[in-house]
Amino acid sequence: MSRTIQLAHSPDADDIFMYYAIKFGWVDTKGVNFDNIGLDIETLNVEAMKGTYDVSAISFGMYPLIKEEYALLRTAVSFGEGYGPKLIKRKEKQLKRNFKVALSGKYTTNAMLFRIYYPDARPVYMDFLEIEDAVVSGKVDAGVLIHESILDFDESLEVEKELWDMWVELAGEGLPLPLGGMAIRRSLPLNRAIDIENILVNGVKVANDRKEELCQKLEKDSLVRISDEMLTKYLDMYASDASVELSDLQLRALDTLYELGFKHRLWDTPIKTEEYLIPKEYQALRHS
Repeated sequence: MSRTIQLAHSPDADDIFMYYAIKFGWVDTKGVNFDNIGLDIETLNVEAMKGTYDVSAISFGMYPLIKEEYALLRTAVSFGEGYGPKLIKRKEKQLKRNFKVALSGKYTTNAMLFRIYYPDARPVYMDFLEIEDAVVSGKVDAGVLIHESILDFDESLEVEKELWDMWVELAGEGLPLPLGGMAIRRSLPLNRAIDIENILVNGVKVANDRKEELCQKLEKDSLVRISDEMLTKYLDMYASDASVELSDLQLRALDTLYELGFKHRLWDTPIKTEEYLIPKEYQALRHS
């Protein structure tokens, strides 16, 4: 298995953290050569709909749109547990029912849940790094901050609503908030896809096991936008032991997300997540 696999991920700290243990040669890739491609998450979502990359980070909320071409991977997943993206506005601003809101992309999970929760709002889409300034300047009435921007924003702004609270109201108590994961092209041979998933699982495990060392190297090489305590805090939220492999609870949360999408007519058929994962039983049969 010597061919190069295109591995597309965002340049955000959690994605960089989860994939760079492999990039730095800390993981046995069994002869697979990974070509890292860094693009913002909405660009990755759009490219996934074109079938551009072998393996790609995606927003969970858009997966039903690519389910025939890509399988979901069990690893490198990001969920919120009592936290997540934030709807922010200027402190003196009173939001009307049809307020204008900046979202980080039409196909992101936060945009999906936002549109369900605020059906009368008027979304505009922009790079997530531009959202805070757009709210401060009054270009929009509010904006949903994602990634590292949720940790520190202008003092003239305040949180109107946490996406976590929207999720709890829509989905009920007790489920983590699904945000993003990985998908692999179905045209790859199944045995190769299984090997790639196992390599990526090991990559996330090694990253967590060598977290301090890896963070120091990422900062030294200027590969992340944040550093020190803020980097540690962010990775504890979105790149932790809970990111290594999908749990039963996380699968239930994804099923609930896809039930919401079906209920609100975002796709035509109901989806059970487990049916779209790489079948693990095949690996057992191979070695029996």
